[in-house]
Formats: sequence, C-alpha cells, structure tokens
Amino acid sequence: MSLEDTLPEEMRTAELEVDTRGRRVTDVTDHVMRFAAEDGESGLVNVFLPHATAGVALMETGAGSEEDLEEALERLLPRDDRYGHRHGSVGHGGDHLLPVFVPPSLVIPVEDGRLVLGTWQHVVIVDPNRENNRRIVRMSFVPG
Repeated sequence: MSLEDTLPEEMRTAELEVDTRGRRVTDVTDHVMRFAAEDGESGLVNVFLPHATAGVALMETGAGSEEDLEEALERLLPRDDRYGHRHGSVGHGGDHLLPVFVPPSLVIPVEDGRLVLGTWQHVVIVDPNRENNRRIVRMSFVPG
C-alpha cells in the first residue's frame, strides 16, 4: 500500500526537491503559492520537511532578516563540539536541535487558491546543515 492509497480522495499532495547549497534560508513561497492555486479552492496547505536537521518557517525576506536569523542560530546553536550528538562535522549536533526551534511543518490557510499570508510573510526552509544540500518539501492541500 502506498501513502497515496491511505490519503482522503480530496487531499492533494506534491513533493518538491530544493537545493539549499550555500544558503541557510531558502524562500519557497512561489512554489507553495503555485501548489495552493492549482484548484482555486479554499482550505489548508501543510508544508512538511521530512528531515531531522531542517525546518520551515514564515518570515520576512529580502530586508536583512535572513542574515539576522543566521546570526541568531549561530548564537543559539554554535558550531562547536559541545553536543552529545557527535556524528558528522563539528557542530552537527546543533543541526539536530534546530527542529525544536524551527519546526519541520507549518499549516497555511488558503482562500480561493491564494495563500493567506501577511504582507511580508514568506515560506522559507531554514537549513544550517551543510552535510545535506538536498531537501524535500512535501505539500498537502486539504479543501475546506
């Protein structure tokens, strides 16, 4: 049995592969907007990252907030050898703590195929892990 066999008929899903190489914050808003707009319906979009070292968030982009977030993450989860989780590069244990602060999923309302976001809100992948540059974004739409 596949995952699609267990989903309600009205739920629609899609996966997107994103290369996060060289970026800790990657804007995926346009992809989520296109997915939400496919049927022009109202409902909810769930955005989920099936990864242990990345999260998804809503934030303002393009005004320096990405760099501010990177600095805050560096202060909160420094890249040093303080972590009990020791496999991978120095500081990788902190990457595994990130989902506690930046969850791997979020739900966004959709009205008539349009994401209901605040003026400056964008959907971003937050990914401090430089050992994995390939991320999967799983989007699910449930009509309401």
